[in-house]
Amino acid sequence: MSGEISRNICYGIATLFLVYSVSVFLPAQSDEVFLAKFEVVLSPGNYGTFTMEVHPEWAPLGAARFKELVEEDFFVGMRFFRVLPNFVVQWGIHGLPSVAKKWKGKKLPDEKVIESNKKGYVSFAKSGPHTRTTQMFINFKDNANLDGMGFPPFARVIEGMDVVEAVYSGYGESPDQARYEAEGNKYIKSQFPKLSFIRDVSIVSSTLDEL
Repeated sequence: MSGEISRNICYGIATLFLVYSVSVFLPAQSDEVFLAKFEVVLSPGNYGTFTMEVHPEWAPLGAARFKELVEEDFFVGMRFFRVLPNFVVQWGIHGLPSVAKKWKGKKLPDEKVIESNKKGYVSFAKSGPHTRTTQMFINFKDNANLDGMGFPPFARVIEGMDVVEAVYSGYGESPDQARYEAEGNKYIKSQFPKLSFIRDVSIVSSTLDEL
């Protein structure tokens, strides 16, 4: 009996630790739809913009994390490191290894998939259950197969999808994510100099009607 009680106590402690370790990194949530404008450098001297409409009701934690990252200027200088035409364009690894390391441990719990991964819709990337952190992707086409894999969209591109589709795709998914995290933009600039990158991101309005 005492052994069973001990096991139950250990299980309870482990569960509480898991809940705490996940919840401690949860961003503040809001129900308000908002717009975020991306300014990107497609190639030297070639600039463009696109606007995302963020819907907290689709994925509250994902939307809140995105807003948190924008407010911390996390995306500035970031490369679109995985670009697969007819599938997705992905970004979200910070150019400074120290910053990338800081955010790597801030994992979000999984959320229910409410909207489908349609063309122009935006979801966080993940490598398994409860592993969303800062990487995200825009769907180049309808990728409904990702819905069943647990990728909940939190936003959609409402302007500038032509700019998204013009992001440099010549390297495919050749950049090594582990090296990018460990070496930052130094690795990316030396090995993949043509990658398009983010110049700035800003929250520009609560609704499109206010623009």
